[in-house]
Amino acid sequence: MDTASALQQGQLVQHPAGHDGDLRGAVEELQQGRWMAARALLAATWGNWTLWTSRTQVLASVAAHKNVLDDWAAAEPANAALVSLQARTAVERALMVRARPVDPRTVALLEQSARELCWRTAATLAVDPTPWIGLLALAQLDSEQRRPEHRVPPPDRLLPPGPWGLLDQARRADPWNREVFHRMLRYWLARGDSGAANGFLATYVSAAPEGSPLYALPLYPLVENYRRAERKEAVHLQWTNNDSVRATVLRAYRNWLAAPGEVGRWPVLDESHLAHALWATRQRQQAAEVFGATAPFISAQPWVSLSDRPNELLHQAMAQSFAATR
Repeated sequence: MDTASALQQGQLVQHPAGHDGDLRGAVEELQQGRWMAARALLAATWGNWTLWTSRTQVLASVAAHKNVLDDWAAAEPANAALVSLQARTAVERALMVRARPVDPRTVALLEQSARELCWRTAATLAVDPTPWIGLLALAQLDSEQRRPEHRVPPPDRLLPPGPWGLLDQARRADPWNREVFHRMLRYWLARGDSGAANGFLATYVSAAPEGSPLYALPLYPLVENYRRAERKEAVHLQWTNNDSVRATVLRAYRNWLAAPGEVGRWPVLDESHLAHALWATRQRQQAAEVFGATAPFISAQPWVSLSDRPNELLHQAMAQSFAATR
């Protein structure tokens, strides 16, 4: 069944694991309170830091809503995968709670606990980049840059002080790790500093390896600009009238095509941003190609940030894109 038909019949699905079939099984087990599948999966993933970070990120987002890691800790308290995943989960909980109307003291306690757990994990698992990624994620909660590690001098004088040391530490094991750069970008976007965000992207992304999903990174601030704008119509012109944006979208598309097969496949979230950007810049045949490749999976973003009726917008984008191929 083609993607357009799947859309009509409601067969596109949202799943945190996306294209990673092995991870989907572990996620579903974890959601049922069973941790053995996650243990086996992570044991087989250790050392492949690109895959390790993506899998632990997804598993932590599930574990943050459960107490399943307590059962694992009772059986194997020193298991390296568990230690890493506990730190990841603590970070997820701190970020989740910060977004809710909760007592600030509760938020502060969770944030401090997560930060301390990340520092301990970094000392215990020296080669694992994820505790540094966790610290980088928590940096966005320090909006006033009170912590010294969040106001380190930049590598380029045109950039402002920030958590550059945490970025460097996180990159040691996996220099072009997708999540590392996304966390750094979120730091600047959380501060509302679009100039720093754009400067960060300009400094780093062009040097990423061919086919890297980091070429999708500049598409995220475009969505954020639209989400925050009061006059949506004016900001929408960034996709239709801006040649620089069009060039950025085409560069992302060329690198998506160059991604090395299943091993280097882009996450569904990046593919969804790319499909939207291609459609929005009126490159409909290319958008249809991306939509077709990501099916049967789809991401809620960027659609929920772009419309009060995200399913209708997605339907429109896919229908127009596939119509262009006929």
